[in-house]
Amino acid sequence: MTGKTNARQLRRIVRAYVRDTWVLIVQFRYTLLLFVALLSVGALALRYTYDPARPLRWGEALHTVLKLMFFETVGAYPAHWLAQLVYLAWPLLGIALTVNGVVQFGTALFNRQERKEAWQVAVASTYRNHVVVCGLGKVGYRVVLQLLKMEHEVIGIERDEEALFLERLYKEGIPILIGDVREQDTLEKAGVDAAAAVVVCTEDDLTNLEVALQARELNPTIKVVMRMFDQQLAERVRRGFGIQTAFSTSALAAPAFAAAATRARIEYSLYVDDVLLNVSRITVSAGSPLGGRTIEDVEQELDLSIVLHRGAAGVDFHPPPSLALAAGDEIVVFASLEALACLNRMNREEMEECQPEQSRPRGWLGLLRRKKTRPPAR
Repeated sequence: MTGKTNARQLRRIVRAYVRDTWVLIVQFRYTLLLFVALLSVGALALRYTYDPARPLRWGEALHTVLKLMFFETVGAYPAHWLAQLVYLAWPLLGIALTVNGVVQFGTALFNRQERKEAWQVAVASTYRNHVVVCGLGKVGYRVVLQLLKMEHEVIGIERDEEALFLERLYKEGIPILIGDVREQDTLEKAGVDAAAAVVVCTEDDLTNLEVALQARELNPTIKVVMRMFDQQLAERVRRGFGIQTAFSTSALAAPAFAAAATRARIEYSLYVDDVLLNVSRITVSAGSPLGGRTIEDVEQELDLSIVLHRGAAGVDFHPPPSLALAAGDEIVVFASLEALACLNRMNREEMEECQPEQSRPRGWLGLLRRKKTRPPAR
């Protein structure tokens, strides 16, 4: 995998150099064309008029003109007026042309760090099926890091070139474009038309919506993930504009605060439709009724999922249903708050059995099943 990754990165750098060089050639095309024209005309004149008795070869003529253009004298002063014109005029034309453009072109070509923004655009142009993250503040920075951990390729866009996290992200090796995310040109430079997804997480809801819609215009199949502060607006955007995911920041934070107020050791909370689900880590206590029960028994009785088991044999991310729990075992469960409350009471030896609330369909699986089978409103 490392060899393939290195080969891909090498190909990307080569393509970026080729593209950036072409951009420079286009940018300095008139200067370069004039330079080539002066070389050609001067070489042609010297080739046939410098010394009729012993005409210069083409290589000698080009070498002579090049030296003249950089104020170096080569050979004896010619007798023919046309060759004399080259000897007199080409150094002046050459120095003006060199100072004006050729040196600038060479500096830009070999010192790409001075053209950081253009180089970032060149590298970005080599990406395909990547994720574009718009807004590299606290949320965007963490999104980028998570995507990199999952081995996704990322391009970032940030308006403020002095933003706090930019240097850290530059060290991660991802292309970062400085510009206004609302401008179509910026999105095009980030390769939105070839991207798999775009994550819009600036601090302005209307900006996020505008960028999301513009990205959809450039790439109708792109997956759009939005950060929105207004939960109602987020839901309307999801339904009305066909954007796959519109997260409300407050909605994401609320379950974490609510769960933190309970006794359960909850590490993460999220909503699936209208159901609040939680990830919790529990150690089976000595003498607990959980001891001796199988994974399947606990899951069926409490309507939860055990997604990890750590015991004497090590860690199992897919514990078999027949595995019996023992004192000291650690389990990670995915469950509702009611199910977690039952699980904790059982673990504290408060009761042999515990059923989640019966005032509504049992457990989170029941809620989701009922939601899916509910007939549409008329």
